[in-house]
Amino acid sequence: MVDVACGYGEFINNIDAGKKIAIDLNPDTRALLNPDVEFHQCLATELSSVIKGDADVIFTSNFLEHLPNKQVLDVFLEQVSAALKPGGKYIIVGPNLRYLPGAYWDFYDHHLGLTHHSLTEALQLKGFTVEKCVDRFLPYTIRGALPTHPMLVWLYLKVPFAWKILGKQFFIVARKAS
Repeated sequence: MVDVACGYGEFINNIDAGKKIAIDLNPDTRALLNPDVEFHQCLATELSSVIKGDADVIFTSNFLEHLPNKQVLDVFLEQVSAALKPGGKYIIVGPNLRYLPGAYWDFYDHHLGLTHHSLTEALQLKGFTVEKCVDRFLPYTIRGALPTHPMLVWLYLKVPFAWKILGKQFFIVARKAS
């Protein structure tokens, strides 16, 4: 399991996987990761220099919108493809511009506007097969009035009709050709 732009390690520290690899630009990230997580400090566009085509799963959450433009997104998707083994999966969570037209741009470091449709098209153009596309999955942020107790998060994930009400982020699973 490879977590690109892993941030504080919220995902990679809490997932069960045989081998866990975290990628981030911030050198301070290493101190936040569990001992069983291998850390590499590098640009996401240099992913295949670290992961040599043998990753089963690559995950990104709330990362793609920080890329400067679609050309860099294309380079990154090529890097993901090169890092994945044949048949490997790329799992993406990110804000869906379709449901956040104004709030999406409230963050200074959001540069690239994506919807579930535009990202699906980009993935297909790079040779991925989109196996799952949920246009409304998670709320946009946990910094609001919504409670974040683990039991409530678990319940939210078990009740998909709630996603249609509160979901503002997409969830996409794409597979590299075998």
